[in-house]
Amino acid sequence: MSGCSCGRVFTADRLIPSRNPGRRFVVSPSQQALFFSPFQQRQRIALRSWHARVVWVVGSHGRGGALFRSDGKGGGNAKPCSYALDEESIEDVEKINQVLEEEEEEEEEEEKLSCRDRGRDRTAEVMMAAALTVVLGVANRVLYKLALIPLRHYPFFLAQLATFGYVLVYFSILRFRYNAGIVTDEMLSLPKTSFLFVGLLEALAAATGMAAAAVLSGASIPILSQSALVWQILLSVIFLQKQYRMNQILGCFLVAVGVIITVASGSGGGLSLKDTGIFWTLLMIISYLFQAADTILKEIIFLDAAQHLKGGSIDVFVVNSYGSAFQALFICLLLPFLSKFWGVPFPQLPSYLKDGAACFLNIGSLSSGCDGAPLLPILFVIVNMSFNIALLHLLKISSAVVSCLAYTFSVPLSVYVFTLPLPYIGVASTLPQGFVLGVAILVVGMLIYSWSPSLGPTPRTTTTAHPHQA
Repeated sequence: MSGCSCGRVFTADRLIPSRNPGRRFVVSPSQQALFFSPFQQRQRIALRSWHARVVWVVGSHGRGGALFRSDGKGGGNAKPCSYALDEESIEDVEKINQVLEEEEEEEEEEEKLSCRDRGRDRTAEVMMAAALTVVLGVANRVLYKLALIPLRHYPFFLAQLATFGYVLVYFSILRFRYNAGIVTDEMLSLPKTSFLFVGLLEALAAATGMAAAAVLSGASIPILSQSALVWQILLSVIFLQKQYRMNQILGCFLVAVGVIITVASGSGGGLSLKDTGIFWTLLMIISYLFQAADTILKEIIFLDAAQHLKGGSIDVFVVNSYGSAFQALFICLLLPFLSKFWGVPFPQLPSYLKDGAACFLNIGSLSSGCDGAPLLPILFVIVNMSFNIALLHLLKISSAVVSCLAYTFSVPLSVYVFTLPLPYIGVASTLPQGFVLGVAILVVGMLIYSWSPSLGPTPRTTTTAHPHQA
């Protein structure tokens, strides 16, 4: 319906404006019967005023008529070529408005429930992934020490076995998932530059970490590893523009303090740091900077992939496979440097790897003293691979800081596990004096970090249309 050329033009359709911008309600046939009166056979359109509960009912009344408002206030006479208000339709329109308001309230309630359910599901998924990461992190630390019992003379061989073995295993799994349709061509066609930098950062982290670990004591390394959490926060603020609440920063600080108290209270880690000098301490901190940068880069890869894949997500094995391949490439380039810090001259590296393989397989004349191989090293490789996958999955569904907190939480738990009677280790270690205090501070830090202040219910706003904007 349209107005005359000398008056304001109105167009009536069968969509009723909602109070929420950008949303419109479609009038059902039964509601259309209220709008299109069978007695008068005239179309009407209801307009909302800026004033609450004022409904304007516009109907075609020829060249004149009266103006009425739903609040009982008269509007005067209608001029020629204009639309007049039909007082008889106000009750019908109010019924329509009531139906539409009820539908809108039901939809809003359904949206709130749906968002709440999705939030609960996501929180539960993150908590389960974090718990799995912590368990695998503890198992990874324990099995690494167990694997070094038969390979105590060949730790560099174990490191290279893990590095190059992962490339073969990851790409085999990637091929299987591609054939199953889980990995798509679009995922594999993503730019590989980011994966190259992932491999470079992981290789640099391994190189600097090995160099520093050859000089630093074992007790000081877990203390210095807490710098990774600081790097995670700083890099995520710089490159991801993340903003952290004060409780999150305080929680991370308490987690780091708890780990330091737990580890250092019974091992003299602080004294060993003083004895080794500042250079090797800084080198270890730099290695954790490379690890943190690697984690942030992977988070960026997941975010960018969601845009390239139009809302989809890249499979974790694509990231792991290509990242491990480039890491192995850079490790090959750094082998002369790495072998030196492991006490293996580069010309003797081939014979060293050959002897390490014989001990790993527990065959030949060199198998004496290799009790527990190959079972313990294979268990470590499997658990370490599972831990890396779980850590990357947690990073994918949460953030770099959350994955770092899960990894950090495994440190004091590993300290406790080593106090238990484990096979091949012999006499168990004693629990540090400050263990309970350190774990208590760590748990409090975790709770403070995960606490979200209640914002209260959001007030419902109503948007109405002015009659002159209809």
